[in-house]
Amino acid sequence: MVSIRPFLTVSHGKDAVEFYKAAFKANILNFFEISEGKISAVLEIQGATFYVGHEEPENGNYAPGKQNNNSIRIILETQDADALFVNAVNLGAQPICAMTTEEDWRIGKLMDPFGHIWELGYPLNP
Repeated sequence: MVSIRPFLTVSHGKDAVEFYKAAFKANILNFFEISEGKISAVLEIQGATFYVGHEEPENGNYAPGKQNNNSIRIILETQDADALFVNAVNLGAQPICAMTTEEDWRIGKLMDPFGHIWELGYPLNP
């Protein structure tokens, strides 16, 4: 089995974990306090696993905005997209594209408070 799991680099790790828990109903699978308040965590949303950790400039790992780049979009495919979108915006995410029906998808796009772009949606005809 092969899988790809995103690793989201953030400048405020504990805040990011709390946001993902509240906004997207993420569960913590592993949580490590590294040093000086820095963390590394493995989270899961409805079976999809991803990592969250602090910046490590010494290793070239920066949160979005530090180098004015963000070439990755995270697609969270879930039937709960509408509710999670509203929840995330209420908790500080910035809507980019409101939830809409587009082609064969129900989809919306937002930027979380840590600079990561999320598309939430599901195919209408799976």
